[in-house]
Parts: sequence; C-alpha cells; structure tokens
Amino acid sequence: MEQTQDQFDALIRQFEEFSKRDPKGYRLRVGLYAALGYAYIFLMLAGLLALMGVIVWLMVISNRLDSNAVKLLIGLIAITGLILKSLWITFPKPEGVALNREQVPQLFALVDKLTQKLQAPRFHNIFLNAEFNAAVVQVPRLGILGWQENYLLLGLPLLQALSLEQFQAVLAHELGHLSGNHSRFAAWIYRIRKTWMQIYQRLHESGQIGSELFLNKFLKWYWPTFNAYSFALARINEYEADQCAAQLIGAQSMAEALIHVEVKAKYLDESFWPEIYDQVGQQPDPPTNVYSSLLRCLPQPVEKTQGKKWLQEGLQVRTHNEDTHPCLADRLESLEYQASNANPLSRLDHHQTSAAQMLLGNTLQQFVQRFDRDWYDAAATPWRQRFAYLSDIQDKLNCLEQAIKTRRLTDQEAWERAYYTLEMRDENEALPLLQAVLERQPDHAAANYALGQVLLKKEDAAGITCLEKAIDQRIDWVIDGCELLYNFHLKQEQAEQAQKYLERAEQHQLCLQKAQTERATVSEHHQFKPHTLDQSEIDSLIQQVQTYPQVKEAYLVEKVVEMFPEERFCIMGVVRKRELFESETAANKLIEQLINNLQFTTEAYIIILNHPQSGKLGKKIRQIEQSLLFRRK
Repeated sequence: MEQTQDQFDALIRQFEEFSKRDPKGYRLRVGLYAALGYAYIFLMLAGLLALMGVIVWLMVISNRLDSNAVKLLIGLIAITGLILKSLWITFPKPEGVALNREQVPQLFALVDKLTQKLQAPRFHNIFLNAEFNAAVVQVPRLGILGWQENYLLLGLPLLQALSLEQFQAVLAHELGHLSGNHSRFAAWIYRIRKTWMQIYQRLHESGQIGSELFLNKFLKWYWPTFNAYSFALARINEYEADQCAAQLIGAQSMAEALIHVEVKAKYLDESFWPEIYDQVGQQPDPPTNVYSSLLRCLPQPVEKTQGKKWLQEGLQVRTHNEDTHPCLADRLESLEYQASNANPLSRLDHHQTSAAQMLLGNTLQQFVQRFDRDWYDAAATPWRQRFAYLSDIQDKLNCLEQAIKTRRLTDQEAWERAYYTLEMRDENEALPLLQAVLERQPDHAAANYALGQVLLKKEDAAGITCLEKAIDQRIDWVIDGCELLYNFHLKQEQAEQAQKYLERAEQHQLCLQKAQTERATVSEHHQFKPHTLDQSEIDSLIQQVQTYPQVKEAYLVEKVVEMFPEERFCIMGVVRKRELFESETAANKLIEQLINNLQFTTEAYIIILNHPQSGKLGKKIRQIEQSLLFRRK
C-alpha cells in the first residue's frame, strides 16, 4: 500500500501514455486487474469456507469436540465475517431538494432529450442544491454487486450563472459520464476501487492480525498499480465527457461554458462571499436574503479587466494528481479551443435569460426563498459566535491602545494589538504593526504568517519569505501556506514556481497521513521514551487526573515516531480501579471521559493498562524512566 507521491505520479504517467498508444489494450488490462481483485477475494472466501467445512466434517466423523478445532473455527468465522463486512460498501445518498416533472417540466424535458441522445440511463432522482456545481452520482443499492440508483445534482447558482446553451453543455458533460459502454465500465472500476480502499481501512482499524495475514501482502502488491490504473481512467473519462458534450452541443459552447464557470467561480470566492462575511463585524445576525442577492448578481457582467485576470489565473493552473479532473487549459486544448485568441467574456456575460429562469420558471422564487432560509439557519450560530468574538477583541484592542499611551507594550501585547487590528480594521493599518512585531521577534511564526498573507494580497513578493519562515516552524500551516504561495505565483503567471508549492503541499499531505497512521495505534511492539513535559505541565495533568476516583495509577511516556518527531506524542496509561459489579462498558466510558476532558499541551493517546487487550504494554511502559505520573494512596 505504501508508495510515494513520485511513484504514484510515475505510474499515472506510464498508464496515460499506454492508454494513448493502445486504448483497447489499456481498458482490457484495467478490467483484468479489477477481475483479479474479485478473483482473489472470492477464492479466498471459498477457501475459508471449505476449511471451515473440513473442520466441521472432521469433528462430526470423529464424534468429539476438540477445543483447538473450535478455536480455529471461531477464528476463521471472524476473519470471514470481517472480509464480508468490508466488501459491503455503503454510499451516502446525496442531499438536495427533490424535483418532479409537474414542478419543472422544461427541465425534465431537457434532461430526457439529452439522455436519449447520449444513450445514458435514466435518472431516478433530480435534486436541486445550493452549490455552484452540477454532478451525476450513482448509489449502488447492493454494494459492489451494483443495481445503481442514479442522481442528477444541479446547483441553483450554476443554473442562474449560465445561459441555456451553456447549461446544456455542462449537463451534456455530466451525462457523458454515463453514456456508452466506456462510462459504465468506468463506474464499475470506480466502485471496485472504493471496495479495496474500504477493505484496507477496515482491516487496519480492526487490528485483526489473522485477517491482515490473508490480505496485507496481496494489497501491498495489488493496490498501488490498480489505484494508478483507475485514476488514469477517471481522468480519461473527463476528456471523453467533454467530447460527448462537444459532439452534442458544440465544442465552442462547451469551451465557453468551461470558461464562464471558471470566471464566475472566482467571482464567488473572491468577491461575493467575502463581502457577505465582512458584514459580521457590523451586525449580530446574518443576512436573510443571501441567495436572493446571489442570484441577482450572478447573471450580471463581470468587470472586464477583473474577468480577464481571473481567466488568466485559471489558465495558469496545471493538471495534478490530487484530482482526476484535468485543468482548464488542458480541457480547452482537447476541445481545440484557443482561449488566448478569443475574448468570450463579453459574449458570455450578456445573455438575456439565465438557464434557471428558463427551466425553473415560476418555481424559481420558491427555491430561492428556501435556500435563503436554509443558509440563514446554518449560518446563524457561527455568525453570532463570530460577532461576539469580534466584539470581544474590539474591547481588548481598545484597552491595548489606551495602554500604549502610558507604557511600552510587552512582546505578546504588541502581537495581540497587531493581530486584533488585522481582524477589525484595514490591512494597511495592521501592516506597520506586524512589521514592528517582527523587528522585536523576527522568528514569530504567527506574525510572519499574517504579514506574508497581507503582502501577497498586495502582490508584494516579500511575503514569500515571511510565509516560508512561518510554515517552516508549523507543520499544521504548511498546506494552507503552500496554497497561498501557489495562488500568488499563478497570479504572477509563474506556473513553474506555483507547481513547486503544489508538489510540496501534496508531499506534506502524504507525510501527515503517514503520521496519522503512525499515531493511530499503541501496542507493546512500539518503542517508547521518557516524556519531556516540564513541571508545570506535569502538575496540571496530575491535578486533572486525580479528580477521577476510578484511576488508581497514571503513567506518561512518549512514543518514538518517525514522522515529525519534533511534534511530541504522549501516551498516558492508566490503571483502573475495578468494581465488583460493573457494566461491560465501564472501561470504555472512563477512556471517553479522559479523552474528552483532559487538557494536554501535546498530542496524546490514552489507554487502560490493566485491560485484557493491553497485553504486555503496561509492563513496558512502567519500565520507562520517570513514567509514573500519579498513584492514588
């Protein structure tokens, strides 16, 4: 299962080249790999069932019940059950407002027409949601055995942003994922890919050593190649869906729809939604008409200079292996559309009637009102919390500004003043305050990050150094920091530099996943060392633990980890006082209480040492120097 991002990228490139040289051979090989996975699973299950049958038969003919045979039989049943459970994939059903023919006959007529022309299966459900997107989702009723329930998900903002012709192109693309034999084959491959991912996760989480012996070696050999094969196929199908739309609606319409979606998505992310959330400092309750405002704005022309800038940024993005979707530039190239030689924005922004108005008719206002209510209900609590937070820091900022009139602020107070100013006021006002903090504390991670954000927003390359210094100190800021730097370089039309930060973020994400796996379990087979908490941290933990009368002893060590060893991972082992009469869940309830209530200054894992499943872990932890934290007298 383990593979580096470079190895994964190399496999994808290899299979993409193979698919271009020999498309039929490529699909045949993918199908064979998928069949191999099925064959291994079902042959293994058949073998397990046959072995159980032999054991039962031997016990019957010998006319005696052997304890070892019974234990082996129970183990085989458990392994078989785990494998069968892993094979039954559950897919959540999509959410949205269900539409029917009586409500929106024009929309259903359009879907029927495109479905027939593309020879796609019919949709069992069409849902309208609040996203700026459209998608086809297949939910298998019988897990890997199939029997699909097809959903078409349509975002109301997307319908309002596009003309009818543009929307038809987008809809034809989505239907293209289901049309023809190639798409059904791809959907089958996708479900199998999900199956193998779930098998691995279930085995890893269960801790059933016997099951891992049956599957682990096979998975390590099988999964990396099949994962890359299926990933490459999914990307190919995106191009094929574009071609379906181009053949039906026209390459020009499909290309212009892609461009328009790109520009309007940028408008939402960088203009509309920031303006909505900026209101939180002025009013305690969220607006009640957000989607009404959104749907009024979307059909309006984007300012020409800003629109061209957003389009250029979109064209700078390169295809990467975090997503099966190709980038905008690659999709336009496959449609033989030269975006650099055309200016489609003016044409796209002057359609007379939106697709939402054409297809939803008189029901449009009903849906808008519903999404207004839904957004308000979802936003109300976090909005009020944010308003209270901003009110609180405004009071703190006022106190600091009064204090500076009579004394020099401490380093911490200087940072708080700069941060509060950035939160409450104009970035230009915060800029000199952040610079002043860094004059006093050049390595201050948060100040470097905040100043880097401000400078990059002003298109000042000096922000690169600040952000680099910040993310070098905080592993939890690396991905967000790389995203800021990636977007900055794209805006500067520096695609090569942007790609470096994308690759760094991808590599860091893999490292985080490995670190999470490494810290997910604790057993006697792992290595431990004395903890490095200072006395104040120790005193705090002792004070917290002694409030639980069920805890007789508490031990504290650190697990030796390979990924991010500078981020300490503490293990607290507790010895629980057992009652004469207690529920079977008593131990789990204690662990849950400790996890929810104990305050650690590091990442921590809590385990009961005198539990049957702990094995020799307690003895190993007790042998670590200075591991005893607390013992009840």
